[in-house]
Amino acid sequence: QVQLVESGGGLVQAGGSLRLSCAASGRTFSNYAMGWFRQAPGKEREFVAAVSWSGGGYADSVKGRFTISRDNAKNTVYLQMNSLKPEDTAVYYCAADTRGRSSSSPTMYAYWGQGTQVTVSS
Repeated sequence: QVQLVESGGGLVQAGGSLRLSCAASGRTFSNYAMGWFRQAPGKEREFVAAVSWSGGGYADSVKGRFTISRDNAKNTVYLQMNSLKPEDTAVYYCAADTRGRSSSSPTMYAYWGQGTQVTVSS
């Protein structure tokens, strides 16, 4: 069982920055693929970014603005979000796949955090 706890959300003006953190339990965190997803009201959950030992990727909507990184010594994955836009407003979730396969599909991730709200004002 893997537990994930997100933090770092909040209210920010357009053009601002936030850094989300996701702390994970488990002894083999370095083997996990980690993903960030988001869900806005009335919309489906969508892929934001993912990272694994073999690589990762970003949604087109956040490329060049968001950066995913991980600190295996701290069992933590981060999402640095710059140049935020009102359309980035959503609940952000981190997810883990203990098989280590980075994916943009939420169905590939067995473990999810509770989510953290990000609100970008115009």
